[in-house]
Amino acid sequence: MTVWLAACTALLLGLVPLGAVIVRRPILEAVVALELASVLNTLVLLLLAEAFHRPGFMDLAVVLALLSLAGGLALARMVERWL
Repeated sequence: MTVWLAACTALLLGLVPLGAVIVRRPILEAVVALELASVLNTLVLLLLAEAFHRPGFMDLAVVLALLSLAGGLALARMVERWL
């Protein structure tokens, strides 16, 4: 196991408490946890790209970062109107 894969595993373990927050907390806290989970997923893809020497994963990470930003803004606007 390389250092990159160990870091990837550590970041993936960080998603477990975020999942609990998303399921059990109020909607605003869940949105924040969802945004943090998307950041962690982007970092995991970057680490996997470096570990496996696959530059295509880096492109996927950039696309995920852009789409999660847009989705988070849309979700925040929807939650604002709902509350």
